[in-house]
Amino acid sequence: MKSNEIELTQGPLAKNILRFSIPLVLSNLLQVLFNISDIVVVGRFAGSLALGSVGSTSQLLFAFTGLLMGIGNGINVIAAYYIGSKKQKDLDDSVHTSLIFCLISGFALMFFGLLISKNILILIKTKEILLDGAITYFRIYMFALPGLALFNYGNAILNATGDTKRPFIYLSIAGIINIILNIFFVAVLKMDCDGVALATVISQYISAFLVMNVLIKGINGIKLHKSNMKVNSIMLKQIIKIGIPSGLQNVVFSFANTFVQVGVNSFDEVMVSGTAVCSNLDNLVYTVMNAFYIACASFIGQNFGAQQKERVKKTYLLCTFFSFSIALFIGILYLIFGDFLLGLFTKEQNVINAGMERLRILSLSFCVSAFMDNTIAANRGLGKSFIPSIIVIIGSCVFRVIWVLTIFAYYQTIASLFLLYVFSWSITAIAEIIYFIITFNKMCKTSMINN
Repeated sequence: MKSNEIELTQGPLAKNILRFSIPLVLSNLLQVLFNISDIVVVGRFAGSLALGSVGSTSQLLFAFTGLLMGIGNGINVIAAYYIGSKKQKDLDDSVHTSLIFCLISGFALMFFGLLISKNILILIKTKEILLDGAITYFRIYMFALPGLALFNYGNAILNATGDTKRPFIYLSIAGIINIILNIFFVAVLKMDCDGVALATVISQYISAFLVMNVLIKGINGIKLHKSNMKVNSIMLKQIIKIGIPSGLQNVVFSFANTFVQVGVNSFDEVMVSGTAVCSNLDNLVYTVMNAFYIACASFIGQNFGAQQKERVKKTYLLCTFFSFSIALFIGILYLIFGDFLLGLFTKEQNVINAGMERLRILSLSFCVSAFMDNTIAANRGLGKSFIPSIIVIIGSCVFRVIWVLTIFAYYQTIASLFLLYVFSWSITAIAEIIYFIITFNKMCKTSMINN
């Protein structure tokens, strides 16, 4: 076992989950830093209109990046299962098939995004004053998607082996470059939305190159070979079975949240900008929690492959506890230091005040989402992705659309809009937990791959 890799099927679970998750927390934070640095630089140097333009694309962009992230989640689970069950041939086939599928997905989404960019931004009622900047940012960002697909692929494989340190190092390098380029393009060259988007594209390909270089050289019995670069239909079916529902779940989430963005867009430009700023603090806490969800899926995937039922159960409980606790802690910090944190993104006090309206509602609600999201990750670790995705679509996404059309339509306040999150998380979590208990009790009689 190399020093970069953590044993997932042996040793103390709590300690190993934390060792696995902490570098992943830092890696995820750095990935979010790509977008946050865009917002900070454009808000400080280009003004509130450019800030609103960039921020108004966030939910729509997540529909594209979320699909690639979902595919990466599926690759992570499949690779972890074959590592745990020590099936080398199947592992090799899954690794090479996954790479081809990720590349095709990245380029397909890029071309699709370029095609629909203007029409979709108009459809979600982007403010006319923000529209040109939003279109520019969105179109340039689309060129980052093939690089993001490669990074998510490599990151998923490394995580499955227990290596979360190297992705952190690579994202540190790319994140620093991204910040430097942001400042250079916007503060020095006087670019705005186009400058921060271009910096993100360049940084994304740097991180992709670094992580792919590891897999080309080889790690833990995994090495990319030209001769093996072909699609295995059985493995492709598994990737689609687990990864696509996960990715589509993110897309539907994004659709529902874009519907929420339509509600936000019904307020003035100050509230739109304040919400855009505040959403970056949301992304930070979600990103920290997501590290424990990845740990949950990876540990459960390997331990299910090794048929260690008790470690599967303990992994689920520990990851839920860790993600809930860290979200509650961060939420309290947001309540105390919210004005200061929002002030890092913009100098305009009215925008900060608008952002605080949203933050006060959500800060102590984030922790509730741990019960939903970690259970989804646990189900995915057992190879169950379709039904959990359907539960999320109904319990969270459809519910949110109905809420906007009813509760928000009646009250027309920021509070009536953003309270929908804690209610949707709660009802979805209950259904996901019930499904996990049923699946867990049957897992010894079923196979993750063949059920």
